[in-house]
Amino acid sequence: MTSKFAVGVDIGGTFTDLVGFDLGTSRIVVTKAPSTPRELSGGIMECVRKSDIAIADMETLFHGSTVVINAIIERKGAKTGLLTTRGFRDVLEIGRGNRPANYDLFYDKPLPFVPRYLRFEVTERIAPDGAVIAPLDVAGLETVARAAREQQLEALAICFLHSYANESHEEQARERLQALLPGVFICTSSELVREWREFERSSTTVLNAFVGPNVESYIARLEEVTAQAGFGGQFYLMQSSGGVMTAARAKRYPVAMVESGPVAGMIGAAHIGTLLGARLVIGFDMGGTTAKCSLIEDGEPKVSQVYYVGGYVHGYPLQVPTTEVVEVGTGGGSLAWRDNLGALKVGPRSAGSEPGPVCIGAGGTEPTVTDANVLLGRINAARYLGGEMSLDVPAARRAMEESIAKPLGLSVEAAAAGVLTIANSNMALAVRAITIEKGVDPREATLIAFGGGGPLHAAAIARDIGIPRVVVPTLPACFSALGMLLADLRHDLVRTFVRPFPMQDCAEINGVISELRLDGVERLKSADVAEADIECSVHLDLRYAGQQWTLTTPVGGDTVSAKDAPAIRTAFNALYETRFGHSFTNIPSEVVNVRVIAIGRRPKPGFPPLAARKSGAPAVTHRSVNMGAGPANTPIYRREDLLCADRITGPAVIEEGSATTLVGPGDRAELSEHGFIVIHINKGNSA
Repeated sequence: MTSKFAVGVDIGGTFTDLVGFDLGTSRIVVTKAPSTPRELSGGIMECVRKSDIAIADMETLFHGSTVVINAIIERKGAKTGLLTTRGFRDVLEIGRGNRPANYDLFYDKPLPFVPRYLRFEVTERIAPDGAVIAPLDVAGLETVARAAREQQLEALAICFLHSYANESHEEQARERLQALLPGVFICTSSELVREWREFERSSTTVLNAFVGPNVESYIARLEEVTAQAGFGGQFYLMQSSGGVMTAARAKRYPVAMVESGPVAGMIGAAHIGTLLGARLVIGFDMGGTTAKCSLIEDGEPKVSQVYYVGGYVHGYPLQVPTTEVVEVGTGGGSLAWRDNLGALKVGPRSAGSEPGPVCIGAGGTEPTVTDANVLLGRINAARYLGGEMSLDVPAARRAMEESIAKPLGLSVEAAAAGVLTIANSNMALAVRAITIEKGVDPREATLIAFGGGGPLHAAAIARDIGIPRVVVPTLPACFSALGMLLADLRHDLVRTFVRPFPMQDCAEINGVISELRLDGVERLKSADVAEADIECSVHLDLRYAGQQWTLTTPVGGDTVSAKDAPAIRTAFNALYETRFGHSFTNIPSEVVNVRVIAIGRRPKPGFPPLAARKSGAPAVTHRSVNMGAGPANTPIYRREDLLCADRITGPAVIEEGSATTLVGPGDRAELSEHGFIVIHINKGNSA
């Protein structure tokens, strides 16, 4: 019988990774190929070609990409207009009326994606409760359409005042304008964000329109290329929330993919943490261009309801559920350089996949983090990518010597060690930002390291922060692609519903919950999810009376009752105290938004138990590796030779196909029953 596969594909800045899961035998297939920035589908098809999976045998294809966030950061999107309620065309520039950087005298507010001359107004008005104050001036839409044609707009965002409470005017406007402007990508705020905050809703809708045409054509191109190759299965895209959505929905809601790439690995890390019984987990992903980390508690990554693309100070808000990921411009391809004062720096500029690190031999001339690891023997130059490629060590040495070592008066080895120290410090700051700076004790956490460079640097970062345990999962270099196969279909539904809380009569709020749940279930059923595989959870955004912002609090059931309300309020108090160090038990609270998360469960790859060694020890070779105290003859293990409960004391190196795990001096590594490398950190070592 022909095997059927679920396949996850992750396009990174340097490599494209493919992980295939045989739904019949549970066999896992892994391939990796250089990313192809000019035609992203090229990397995907090269991975398929290198695997032994026939594309016609793919039952489902999951994909994560940085195409959305790159388009926003680089401002390479469609020429976009905004249609809003008369008198509110300047919401994008007014924002929240605050200064994100109070003491920066030279602060420049980020420019809106839609200039003022492309922001159009129309007469209409909806009240906060959804009542119609002024009907939509349908005739005025003709003027808007004429201006849009004159300006050759490619996309149009529609965001009317209080449309979260009543979407009828936005729907009328879209229907009429779509007829008048065929070929223009048009989206409304009410289909994207059904909660208040005019600035955030406007920004979200504008950014969705800005990236919409490019993402629509990108997904259509992938569908075309894979269909021509014989793919006839279901195609899903990774969402920032940690779930997946259909390709059809992704074309309408591309802004939900803003952190599509990094989030998949964090979903995998949450799964691994649950298997290991770890309550507090830090997912750490180091790729070729960046390093990312995320805090995971009780098997759930932290999700924010408002996310700033480009950071809070200089970025743009998105009112989209997004897994909280902190990212720094440090990866294997990050360039080592000297600033105007001669100080050594690492990143954020990267060699990327073209030309790549110097040692790759593809034309790179500036030394990178990967070159530094090669020069210190931490990466096996003769078996890079499992032996697919031999590295040019002399070229890496020349580049490090000319660019860094000679100008700083250092040996090549000392310069390489300095590059790695700075890179590790940069990444440690990111881990610190999601733990110590948020009141979380990293000494209680487990660091789950993946990505091509994660296992190589994780022990040093954990030691710096005080994290006692590092876990390197199966297939670390392709773990984000594997994480996609561990994700479920997900829809986050929300409705603004401002009322005092607790409340005695819960009929109205339960009516909202029922409506949202029905919507979520119908969306999942339309994606062929069986009713038995659908789960819904209810959450309330609560705040103390007089406050502006909220904390999302789980209800713990399908409805809200007067009997349950005190327990929900107690849970909110506990969340508030955890976040801010205190709570106000005597101040009234209120609910602002009602949320329902609809999940469609999917079959997932398992991690079968690893056999235990009956006698003897794993095979070991030796080579010279510099872990900070000079070169030393160091034990080298192959991961495939290790069995459950095998123990290794550092210094040691564990190699596998496309990743290398560094076990520092005094660290203890062992293989768990699921085949994960668990490293217990020696606090005294500084390597």
